[in-house]
Amino acid sequence: MDRKAKYQLGIKRKVLVVDDEYVNRQMLGYIISQQYDVLYAENGRDALEKIRATRTELSLVLLDIMMPEMDGFELMQIMKGDDDLKSIPVIVLTSEETAEVKSLKLGAADFIMKPYNRPEVILARVGRIVELSEGRNLIQDTERDSLTGLYNQNYFYKYARELDHFFADWEMDAVVIDVDHFHLVNALYGRPFGNEVLKRIADTLRSILSDIMDGYACRYEADMFFLYCTHLDDYEVVRSKIMDELDSLADGRKIRVRFGVYSDVDRSLSVEERFDRAKLASAQIRNNYVKAISYYDGNTHKEALFAERLIHDVHSAIDNKDLVVFYQPKYGILGEEPVLRSAEALIRWNHPELGMINPGKFVPLFEQNGLIQLLDHYVWEEAAKQVRRWKDENGVTVPVSVNVSRMDIYDPRLEARLLDILDRNNLEPSDYMLEITESAYADDSDQLIEVVERLRGKGFKVEMDDFGSGYSSLNMLTMLPIDVLKLDMQFVKNVHTDEKSLKLIQLIMDIAEFMNVTVIAEGVENEEQYKLLKQAGCDIIQGFYFSKPVSAEEFVEFFK
Repeated sequence: MDRKAKYQLGIKRKVLVVDDEYVNRQMLGYIISQQYDVLYAENGRDALEKIRATRTELSLVLLDIMMPEMDGFELMQIMKGDDDLKSIPVIVLTSEETAEVKSLKLGAADFIMKPYNRPEVILARVGRIVELSEGRNLIQDTERDSLTGLYNQNYFYKYARELDHFFADWEMDAVVIDVDHFHLVNALYGRPFGNEVLKRIADTLRSILSDIMDGYACRYEADMFFLYCTHLDDYEVVRSKIMDELDSLADGRKIRVRFGVYSDVDRSLSVEERFDRAKLASAQIRNNYVKAISYYDGNTHKEALFAERLIHDVHSAIDNKDLVVFYQPKYGILGEEPVLRSAEALIRWNHPELGMINPGKFVPLFEQNGLIQLLDHYVWEEAAKQVRRWKDENGVTVPVSVNVSRMDIYDPRLEARLLDILDRNNLEPSDYMLEITESAYADDSDQLIEVVERLRGKGFKVEMDDFGSGYSSLNMLTMLPIDVLKLDMQFVKNVHTDEKSLKLIQLIMDIAEFMNVTVIAEGVENEEQYKLLKQAGCDIIQGFYFSKPVSAEEFVEFFK
C-alpha cells in the first residue's frame, strides 16, 4: 500500500533511519517505533537501495550527514534529481549547525540535533513533516493530471486567474495544442505508445515554460493541452520543439500536432472564453496538412457561428433534399473525337435561407467532425439511383465516381455497405467508381492499401484523387493499388504556360503507362490545355472546357 493510501486509512507510516553508528540508529528507531514502521541503513549507498525499493511506501527519511561510502549530502543530491524520489521528505540528523544551509538547499524539510535527548520533540518533528508532506501530495494528486503531471483544467483556470491578478500588465496568449487523430495513434500503435506521446508533449511544455516564457500548462482532455503564457510572436519555435521530441519517439510513425492561438487575450473575457477562441482557431486547421498553427481573429467567431449553423441544418438538408448531387462529365480524348466515358458525383447545398453554399465551406467542416460519412452515404445512394435511372430511361450506362473519405476507410462495414447499394439498384461494380483522395494514402497507407485491395477484389475501380496536391511522391505510385490517377487541377493549370509543368505531366504519363494506370486530368479549362494534355498522352479530362458540374436532368444532354 502506498503512502497516500496509508495516510487516508491511518495505517502506520514507514520511516527509514540512516546513520553509520549502530547505537544512534537503534536509539532513534526505538523512539519512533511506537508510531512508525522503521527501516535501517548504515550508509548512503545502502539507504539509496532501500529508498528505491520502498519509494511508494516510504513516508520519511531520517538522514545522518557524515557517513562512509556515500554521505548524506550526496544522497540528498541524488534524491533531488530523481522524479520518483524527490517527493520523499528528509529530516537531517546532525550535530553541526553549519550543515543546515547546505541541507536546506538540497531539499531538507527539517533538522534533528544530536544527541537524541528529547524524544517528545523528535516525535513531534517527525509527525509534523510526515503530515505536511502527505497533505501536500494529496493536494498535488488532486490538482494534477495523473499521466502527465500537468495541472488539470480546474486548477489550471484557477492559477491562470491568479496570474492575471498579480501580473495585470503582462500580454498573455491562450494556446490550444491538439494531436491530430489521436484515437488512431492509440489504435495503430497501442495505448502505451499513445501515453508516451502525451507525456513527451507535457515534458516539452514544462521545459518551454522554464526556458522561453512564463505561464502554466494543463492537459485539458485526452489529447488536448492548454498553455496560458506570456506573449510570443511566433509559435513555430514551440511547435518545432514538440515535433522534434515526438519525431525522436515515433520512429517513422506519423504524428501531427496543431496549434490554435488566441494572441494578446482580451482580459475582459473569462479564461474559459479565451480558450474557446483558441479552440476555434485550432479547429480551423483540422485535417489541413499544410498549416499547423492558426491564429484567432475577428472573422473566426463569425465562421464558427456559420459552421454551427451548417452542422445543425445538415440532417434537415438531407431529409428535405436541399443537398443535391451534380455530375461533371469525364471525356476520353485519345481518339479522333472526345467520348463521354463517365461522370463524377459532386455535392451541392441549396440552403432555403442561406442560398447556394460552396462545397468548400461545408465538406472540410464535415471532414473535421465526422459528419462527412453522412454526406458520403447520401451521395452514394443518390448516385446509384441516378445511374440506374439513366439506364432505364435513356438506355445509357454512365459509370459514376463517388468520394470515399478517410472516415469511410476505417468503417468496417464499408465493403458491405457499397455492395448493398449496388445490389438494391441492380448495378455492377463497373458502374460505380471510388475516388480516394491522395492525402488519405499518405495518412495511413498500410490500412488503406488493405481496404482498397479488398474493394478492387470485388470489382470496384479505385481512383486516387487530387494527385499532385503535395502529400505523396512519385515512387508511392509503385506501391499503391489504384486503377486511375487523377491529376489535381492546381497541378495542370499552368501546363500551357510552364514547360516544367508539362514535362512533369509527361513523366507521370510514362509512369502511369508502365503501371497500366489510367490518367485523368481535372480542372481543364481551355483548348490549349486540352491539346497539350492530349499530346502528352492523357487518357481522360474533366473540367469547364467541356462542362461545369450540372444537375442530373441537364447531364442527359451529353448523351446526345
